[in-house]
Amino acid sequence: MFRTKRSGLVRRLWRSRAPVEGDGEADRGTHGTGGCCMGKATKVAKSNAGSEAELKALTHSILKKIKEKQLEVLLQAVESKGGARSPCLLLPSKVDAKVGQQSYSLPMLLYKVFRWPDLRHSSELKRLSCCESYGKINPELVCCNPHHMSRLCELGELDYSHILIFTAKLLKLYSPDSGPSSSNTGGTTYSAPVGLSDSLALQESGERAHWCVVAYWEEKTRVGRLYSVQEPSLDIFYDLPQGNGFCLGQLCSNNKSQLVQMVRAKIGYGIQLTREPDGVWVYNRSCYPIFIKSATLDNPDSRTLLVHKVFPGFSIKAFDYDKAGTLQRPNDHEFTQQPRTGFTVQISFVKGWGQCYTRQFISSCPCWLEVIFNTR
Repeated sequence: MFRTKRSGLVRRLWRSRAPVEGDGEADRGTHGTGGCCMGKATKVAKSNAGSEAELKALTHSILKKIKEKQLEVLLQAVESKGGARSPCLLLPSKVDAKVGQQSYSLPMLLYKVFRWPDLRHSSELKRLSCCESYGKINPELVCCNPHHMSRLCELGELDYSHILIFTAKLLKLYSPDSGPSSSNTGGTTYSAPVGLSDSLALQESGERAHWCVVAYWEEKTRVGRLYSVQEPSLDIFYDLPQGNGFCLGQLCSNNKSQLVQMVRAKIGYGIQLTREPDGVWVYNRSCYPIFIKSATLDNPDSRTLLVHKVFPGFSIKAFDYDKAGTLQRPNDHEFTQQPRTGFTVQISFVKGWGQCYTRQFISSCPCWLEVIFNTR
């Protein structure tokens, strides 16, 4: 029987759909625990044969109406799991599809089929800044590329019990006047980077001003130089098919620890760090959770900084400039004595730390990042 190229593309796309629970390879991004590790604790029940057949028929019917070039774009994005750069897939936003008693817009249906089977509402999503539809309100054509979207992290109610001293220490540690130093953060001593002096030198030489610098650490040792960031978006990765940014795989590391090597190999597509109008967002592009600590993620009146767990495919606003300003309270000597160039976010790949984990300090984590913001 003669089969068209379009039919072949549709079949390949259906085989590449996101697995649901019970398939044996459910997306790690849809599961997690609550408590102090922030993520989305949802479970997706494997659909029955009837609804699966209905979804398959509907998906095939819609995909066969899409142009071949657009199907190829969708297939490239889906099969590479977002690793390959793929253009926007602009389709009508008004088209609705019905599965059982549920009606979905065309973008929502494609997001459910190819990324998040448990997706319930568009309010759970955040469009990535690389997308043509980013920032547009109700366009006639909207990008339906599933890998131009991310899921939003949900922050829950937390228990605050300790004193907020970590950020104040970092502000002092990264003061341009402090120079190289050694800092004791929570019981473990390690050599600190030279603060912002490396990146401030770029401005003095006439280079475009950076908005942050990134340091990569393996346990207590910093690997490589500080990476100064001028572009609005930065990919930080170990192995990305079309990577352009901060490649951790190219850094020379002498760490022979099996755990460090194992975690390093799991970094994969890594994260995307993006400066947007409302703050700095982190998108987890890897296949494993990342863990983030930031002063602006917690309540300004809190007495501790908690570690937030971000699952694959999820985004979190890791730094908020407005909230950062409120941390410099008039009665807070530590904050008022330090310049506003030292606000830091810490990100650990795969392994968490803090009160929910056996590792109490980030310097015990195998592979981690410091993102130091220039808020001047």
